[in-house]
Amino acid sequence: MNLQRTIILAIVFNILSFTIVNAQSIRKEERESPFPNSKFLEGENIQWGNLIVPENWESLKGEVKIAYAVLNNKKSKNNSEAVVFIQGGPGASGTETIWQWVNHPIREYKDIILFDIRGTGLSEPRLCPDLGKKILEFLSKNQKKEEDEKEKINAVISCKTDLISKGVDISSYNSLAIAKDMNVLKASLGYKKWSVYGVSYGTHVAQVYASNYPNDIESLILDSPISSISSYYEKNTDGFMSGLLKVFKKCKDDPACNSSYKDLDTMFFDVIKDLEINPITVKVDDKFLKSGEFTFNSEDFKIVIQQALYHKQMIEVIPLLISQFRVRNKKALSNLVPSFASLLSMDYGVYYCFSCEEVLPLNDISKFNKESRKYEGLDGGVAFYESDFMVCEKWGKTERDSLFMMNNSTKNLKRNIPTVIISGEYDPITPSSNGSELSAKLTESKFLEIPTYGHSASFTQKGSKLVSDFLSDVDIKSDTKLFSDIKPVHLVNDVTINSGVFKMGSSFNNLDPVFLSPLIIAFVLMTFFIINYTIKIFKKEYSKIADSIIRLMGIFTSIVGILCFALLVRGISETAANNYFILAFGLPSSFDYVFIGVAVFAFLLILSFAYYFLKLKSIRDRSIVFSLLFSNLLCIVYFMYWGIM
Repeated sequence: MNLQRTIILAIVFNILSFTIVNAQSIRKEERESPFPNSKFLEGENIQWGNLIVPENWESLKGEVKIAYAVLNNKKSKNNSEAVVFIQGGPGASGTETIWQWVNHPIREYKDIILFDIRGTGLSEPRLCPDLGKKILEFLSKNQKKEEDEKEKINAVISCKTDLISKGVDISSYNSLAIAKDMNVLKASLGYKKWSVYGVSYGTHVAQVYASNYPNDIESLILDSPISSISSYYEKNTDGFMSGLLKVFKKCKDDPACNSSYKDLDTMFFDVIKDLEINPITVKVDDKFLKSGEFTFNSEDFKIVIQQALYHKQMIEVIPLLISQFRVRNKKALSNLVPSFASLLSMDYGVYYCFSCEEVLPLNDISKFNKESRKYEGLDGGVAFYESDFMVCEKWGKTERDSLFMMNNSTKNLKRNIPTVIISGEYDPITPSSNGSELSAKLTESKFLEIPTYGHSASFTQKGSKLVSDFLSDVDIKSDTKLFSDIKPVHLVNDVTINSGVFKMGSSFNNLDPVFLSPLIIAFVLMTFFIINYTIKIFKKEYSKIADSIIRLMGIFTSIVGILCFALLVRGISETAANNYFILAFGLPSSFDYVFIGVAVFAFLLILSFAYYFLKLKSIRDRSIVFSLLFSNLLCIVYFMYWGIM
């Protein structure tokens, strides 16, 4: 009897303790928008806040802040249904994707909740936000993959040591903890249920959440899904090569592509072989790398091509990209480094907390290597991922009880949750086979592969419509009609190589008035002189032939210069609208005449200066004429700075 009473009192005490701790540690607070000067967000009904929860949900110790944003539905409906988005990575920010959601079709009738999973983005603490920069630094060096691996291990373990020294409980950053955060976030925002939208690694978290809190879930949207975390790394090389082999086949079947890039698959493997012996070192802006240099070796090449399969526009330039590596076009390849750097911008402290605690321990490196050996000439899998096995071996793993391991998995996932599963045809990291495998497990799921796209295919116009229809209870079987008018992948093969185009486009994209003001003044002067001298020549105000000739030469040269500039801007704008990534290499061949025009402009200016100095004593108001020629010269200087000529 006393024993029963003791047990009952202990249970009551624990419940009361949990309630008191809950009341003290779980709370919300408002926060200012991180984008206060954004015109795009001006007037939007968005609430920013932090959810404060225990860092360790088991012991209820510590505190973390989970940053979130509520994008209220555009119809201003109270008690609206909601969709919560789980970003991938793991380690990428959810709130930073707000630009994709403001005008998303589902916001017409549902609230959208974005949040940064614990340890990332605006959430606090943020785990090793500079680790990505350190990884970029050693990847940029001219060294073997074993050295990269060693430096990566040192950087990651240094991150872990630093976190522990600051009192961070690294064992509390896992999918189950996020599931608990989401359960509390849902209740604190006043929603009874919500639809859960996960992308990439976020699909695994979504499945863990739905397994533990099925009553929270209205429906699931799983884009680029992980079907089994226990084979996620083992199948990495297969995913990469399945997407790339589709590109090789498409190029072979396309006469224009096959003519420009004959035996593209052989070219790819030849580049790997070449870069193993002769890496390519390119100059880069020191704002990306302090050294001012990046060396592409065979492993960097493989990760560049693998990442290119993520986006349709990048897929279209893969043959061109491979060919530029083959011809060792340093100027064009240097334009890739900013994009390469952006891939490492997420919070890698969180990435390794998750990877080393719940992913790599379930994957077998021998199976990874076995899969990689199937592809002769690849020289192993992508070292960037392979090295994670060694990193996590050094990291170690927290010992967990069987209950935690069961809950931090998808084994309890109900099969009858309404679910739409979306994959991209070329996805190299979560291939479409994942989608079909997962769909087979879920009886109420619908799986669609969106052709021509890579990773995160639901964030295309067609994908957004598909998701919106699903959430509006439209029968999405009919949405296969959406795919009939998708533009096929056009493998780019008709490009005039000119690396200066990218630099020129970047200058106008950044719009630095200090940098561009001399050029603007030059064009104003050129326009003024064209009009002024044309009028005076027609009025026959110049008695000397030399005065008329130099002014005619100045007029003609200025017109050609202004036209060249205008046509370059037009070419850059049209190309960017069609496929921005082409600009890293040049312009479509249809703009060849522009580069010819620039050469003619330079030639005319040389002739004008030669005539000016030859007839210097015969020219009236020669200082004014010189200012016109100097304005043209300034345009040439800008063209040379950009690398157009």
